[in-house]
Amino acid sequence: MTITKLTRHIGAEISGIDLGRTLSKSEENAIYDALIDHCVIFFRDQDIDAAHHLAFARSFGEIDQPHPVYAHVEGYEAIVKLANDANNPPDTNEWHTDLTFKQDPAFASILVAREVPEVGGDTLWASMYAAYEALDDDIKSYLGTLSAIHDMGDFRNTFSTGETDGQKLLKGMNRFGCAIHPVIKTHPVSGRKFLYVNESFTQHIVGLTARESRNWLNWLLNHVNRPEYQVRFRWQNGSVAMWDNRCTQHYAVADYLPAYRCMNRVTVVKDRRTNA
Repeated sequence: MTITKLTRHIGAEISGIDLGRTLSKSEENAIYDALIDHCVIFFRDQDIDAAHHLAFARSFGEIDQPHPVYAHVEGYEAIVKLANDANNPPDTNEWHTDLTFKQDPAFASILVAREVPEVGGDTLWASMYAAYEALDDDIKSYLGTLSAIHDMGDFRNTFSTGETDGQKLLKGMNRFGCAIHPVIKTHPVSGRKFLYVNESFTQHIVGLTARESRNWLNWLLNHVNRPEYQVRFRWQNGSVAMWDNRCTQHYAVADYLPAYRCMNRVTVVKDRRTNA
């Protein structure tokens, strides 16, 4: 197994491993260590079916429940089917960390490319370690005292389009709930600090006025969106990406429409090595 670093802050490509077979414990541990070190890792030319996709994910921790909005692969409720074209455009083309509206957001996700367009459809990941470390000390100190409210964000569109009385939206808000997270978190394995706000789900900084909160969030979200903190991945059929959802954000570029793109995703809720 060979690990090739892709950028200074984030990303590595792993070769010499077949995810379509049962891995040894030493292989699983090496992949886990690479994930912690590089935040997102990539595998090319994998012949991995749904059963092995789930088995690989389970080797790292507890699997998430079926997604509340997205479809799933037939016969596998835990595998989200992200199938998009002109008739079903994606809603993941903005910077986000998955499921931060939950009090215990996901540990990691594993995405398999089933059918990709001839051009376009790349995904970007950004290191929130790098975003935090680039802040000056006074801002780090101030942000370290703050927490922010996260809710379902853009999923509001799913529950409000065509509605007039707001009842469907209210049911959606009750179903998704909300959470309060520190603006700065510490990774449970690496011990490094990282910035924890995202465009999709972070709505308000606790204790600030609405205007103050918007100003700070706009500034932080602009800060996060710097190429220096990012890695960009060009998908091929059979490519696999695994990322540490705790310390990254990602953005699925929707520049391939009206072409078809189909990805399968399994989300690992808890890291079995840390229970976090």
